Amino acid sequence: MKQLNRTKDVPTQIKNPDLVIKRRRQIVDAAVQLFIEKGFHKTTTRQIAGAAGFSIGSLYEYVASKEDVLYLVCDAIHHEVERGVNEALRRASDGEAALTEMIREYFLVCDQMRDHLLLIYQETKSLPKQWRKRVLENEVRITNIFTEVLRRIADNETMSNINEYSLELIAHNITVLGHMWTFRRWYLDRKFGIEDYIRIQTDFILGLSFGKKKE
Repeated sequence: MKQLNRTKDVPTQIKNPDLVIKRRRQIVDAAVQLFIEKGFHKTTTRQIAGAAGFSIGSLYEYVASKEDVLYLVCDAIHHEVERGVNEALRRASDGEAALTEMIREYFLVCDQMRDHLLLIYQETKSLPKQWRKRVLENEVRITNIFTEVLRRIADNETMSNINEYSLELIAHNITVLGHMWTFRRWYLDRKFGIEDYIRIQTDFILGLSFGKKKE
């Protein structure tokens, strides 16, 4: 998990921000495995503290509740997904190539973090309203990266079938197709490898976007 620098509003008693980031990373790394193995409700803060190498008192210096820990886990997962998509965007040379590269990187991250993504969808309902709202905002922010790439393609590619009316829906399709590899893996694993999945779904998305298949 990467830096937890977007969660300054989670209560902490520690004044040193670098130490907060470091310790919360330890908490997240410990908690995510417990949440995946046991579920959020069956995991205790004492178990999280023990797995992170903290006393229970030390844990509460960095978070106020188990719900705070779950939110930090969700935020760290979204941060990793967003980082991968943005790195793919920086590597790509033009509109269609950027979209193809971003789809590939996004699906690979979804594959690598599929237990983590499933955790978000299973346990987001356990978050307080303010944290649940933030998690959904993170989802939309990742989708908006695809929306902006599609918008640039629509502006610059004369052969593109994308228009303002459809591009946002196509961006959400990309997001959901990545998640589908997580949710339907009980079946898809029997039929496809991740490379096959990426190729077929990229053809589908490019067909929606450009009216053609990827060569």
